[in-house]
Amino acid sequence: MTIPMTLVDYIPVAFFLIGSIVLQRALYAEMSKGAFALFAAGTITVFVAGLFKATWKLLYAAGICDFQALNQCFFPMQATGFLLAGLGVIALAFFRQKAAGEQDMLAGAAAPAVFKGTMVFVAFMVAGVALLDFSLAKIARKRGVALAATLFIASFVFTLGMGYLSSKDFASPAMNWIAEGVNVCGQGLYLVASVMLARKGAAKA
Repeated sequence: MTIPMTLVDYIPVAFFLIGSIVLQRALYAEMSKGAFALFAAGTITVFVAGLFKATWKLLYAAGICDFQALNQCFFPMQATGFLLAGLGVIALAFFRQKAAGEQDMLAGAAAPAVFKGTMVFVAFMVAGVALLDFSLAKIARKRGVALAATLFIASFVFTLGMGYLSSKDFASPAMNWIAEGVNVCGQGLYLVASVMLARKGAAKA
């Protein structure tokens, strides 16, 4: 693990943050308070998890310290965050959103409990990313942005690929660079698709 490699790890984190902010601004007016709260909380959690992991790598590579807490909380936070975000977006994609003044059925939704079992978070991760990207793809198709829908699906594939690669203990720097490249591509596609979807919404307004 080298310092340049750890710095690259911040790129997909930044891509995800920007893409999520774009989506939050674009979809806010269409989502119920509960759905938006889930989506916002989930995307913020995913961003913070990525920031923690990248910072741990940088501190370790620079020889400052091995702050394991930043590394250990990454996967549970990221998996739970994706699940929350996915639940928020699927509400918009498949269910009628409550008009102003109506009771919000999602407002009282609670975050999933935190467990130590790895498989629980693997399930959270896969389900969350699938719900998020496929729901966003459905919304994009409804708005006539077929390319954005395709990019969201491609982002899903890259994100799962990154999850698989991150579970491997690579001794080869080349394989670590491949994993970084997959991560950058996945979040880059998410960012581009988010901007396309937001622009379509602005054009209709």
